Amino acid sequence: MRRIYADHNATTPLDPQVLDAMLPYLGEHFGNASSVHIYGREARAAIDDARVRLANLLGAQEGEIVFTGGGTEADNTVIFGVRPGHIVTSSIEHHAVLNACQQHPDVTYLPVSRDCLVDPGDLKKAIRKAESARRRGVGAANTVLVSVMTANNETGTVQPIKELAAISRECGVPFHTDAVQAFGKMPVNVDNVDLLTISAHKFNGPKGAGVLYIRRGTKLDPLLYGGSHENDRRAGTENVAAIVGMAKAAELAIVKMPEEQCRLFGLSEKLAAGIIERISGVHRNGHPKHRIGNTINFSFEGCEEEGLLLGLDLEGIAVSSGSACAVGSLEPSHVLKAMGLPHELARAAVRFSFGTGNTAEDVPVILDALTRVVERLRSFARV
Repeated sequence: MRRIYADHNATTPLDPQVLDAMLPYLGEHFGNASSVHIYGREARAAIDDARVRLANLLGAQEGEIVFTGGGTEADNTVIFGVRPGHIVTSSIEHHAVLNACQQHPDVTYLPVSRDCLVDPGDLKKAIRKAESARRRGVGAANTVLVSVMTANNETGTVQPIKELAAISRECGVPFHTDAVQAFGKMPVNVDNVDLLTISAHKFNGPKGAGVLYIRRGTKLDPLLYGGSHENDRRAGTENVAAIVGMAKAAELAIVKMPEEQCRLFGLSEKLAAGIIERISGVHRNGHPKHRIGNTINFSFEGCEEEGLLLGLDLEGIAVSSGSACAVGSLEPSHVLKAMGLPHELARAAVRFSFGTGNTAEDVPVILDALTRVVERLRSFARV
């Protein structure tokens, strides 16, 4: 049976060139980058080189790049590192942001449209400056952070980050964007933001490596305490091989991005058109144009996502949904619920996310398998 991986928003395969770049630091160049001897200096030189290369790709200064253990750690560092006060985020953020924000006592969650877009006007109303905080009375605090993701991991919808960041800057509030799903799929730089996170395994790099950009002058307390690594901003011995691999993967992703993302947009649109043409009772979720090119999301009436995912897996098709799936329990996607989908459609959604290795030949195979699975599930529901 032919197997097709269409879940690249979950993770991506490691590029062979990235593995080649990493191997020396998994073998002969094994030193701790904090050691002063030759082994340590070799590791430090590799990290410094990777920092410069990633800074150049993001339009940042070398000293503004902090290496982390991934996107979740980077996001948590931002949320827990700001001074006490009011935080504004969106209702469709990744759980790395949402669950961290739930530990704060004063958070505003911006709504989204049916197309999964944040309205900049809502941000203007949500930000509290000193005067508005005073009007709210005892206990009200100024806004200390705005965090809105660049591209949604479930629907692929791209937010109006430039406009949102401008509003935040006008109010003197630091602006953070989780760009984990965006980097390598669309132009991403730090021109308009104060804080930004990316994760290597989303662009054919290694798992366990991420970047937190902190604009010079932005106050942020560290999440981890220990040694003086990363200029006292992230304690812990650096994963040299993963950092080297991340820099290589980022460079490869940026070089091939224009052609590759055009190709993936074509594949995803071809699949979307086929779904609409061949299967009745379908609903496309997310903005059809303002999106990263590799991602589409559909709900299927009369189905449940567990059956859809397992059925497609048995057909050799690997896809995902937006739900937190546990044994005997399926919770509807918080993203789709925030978009206003009824419960039955939020629990009947599938995300298709293309990437390296996918070809035009995959689309008809997926369509045939999906049609069979949907028909089978609907026939069971009618019994």
